[in-house]
Amino acid sequence: MAKTLVEIKQSLEGQIGKRLTLKANGGRRKTIERTGVLAETYPAVFIVELDQEENAFERVSYSYADVLTETVELSFEDLSSMAMEQ
Repeated sequence: MAKTLVEIKQSLEGQIGKRLTLKANGGRRKTIERTGVLAETYPAVFIVELDQEENAFERVSYSYADVLTETVELSFEDLSSMAMEQ
């Protein structure tokens, strides 16, 4: 598991353009699961373009801290699981 924000960001930069499944804590014991493509990385956040058939909106962004604190879990389709999973 990546231990720093820099390691998480570097790991995600190598996955841009790849399909993923995202599981996020939705609060009140809800887990939100979405699929899409990792679109972009920025200094503090990353952007996922969501599949339109399943979601009401096009894009979501999360911070690298969300991955570090295990609020968000990422699973890339070409890999069985990413080192950043919760």
